[in-house]
Amino acid sequence: MPQSANDIDGLEEELPSKSEIKREMHRLQDFALVIVKMSKHQRSKLPLSDELKEAMVLADKITNKHEALRRHVRHIAKILAETDLEPIKHAMDVMANKHQQESVKFAKLEHLRDEVIAQGNERIEALLAEVDTLERQKLRQLVRHAKKEHSAEKVGKHYRDLFNYLKEHVIF
Repeated sequence: MPQSANDIDGLEEELPSKSEIKREMHRLQDFALVIVKMSKHQRSKLPLSDELKEAMVLADKITNKHEALRRHVRHIAKILAETDLEPIKHAMDVMANKHQQESVKFAKLEHLRDEVIAQGNERIEALLAEVDTLERQKLRQLVRHAKKEHSAEKVGKHYRDLFNYLKEHVIF
């Protein structure tokens, strides 16, 4: 049994305040509303539990009933409070940044194409060693034609063909 007020403070855990609990529930409600407003196709890509999937089906049915939807979003937020949100947030980030990921891949492929044209045979051999699906003869032919276009300062068909060939076979 504690003998003083200091001993009681030592036994108590840091419990969140009522305001912190409310703020967290509001964040979960906002997150739930974002999920509810997603299309069915987008939601199908999220790793939702069976209980959340059922709640989303009901949410789709009551989207035009404002007050019912508000109450249902609160219910979904309670379910989310008991769920690990990291996989769901990660899946949403991937969907949101898909364009950015494609842009980075595109830039890497352009850089690889320019390297192969500039360094020639040395880079071709290194690339063939890295990627076994590339055909040596076809790659050399595309590089040779693209190099001719590049030296003539006419970026055209073969330059694009080389890029498309690399895009088909090289995975980043």
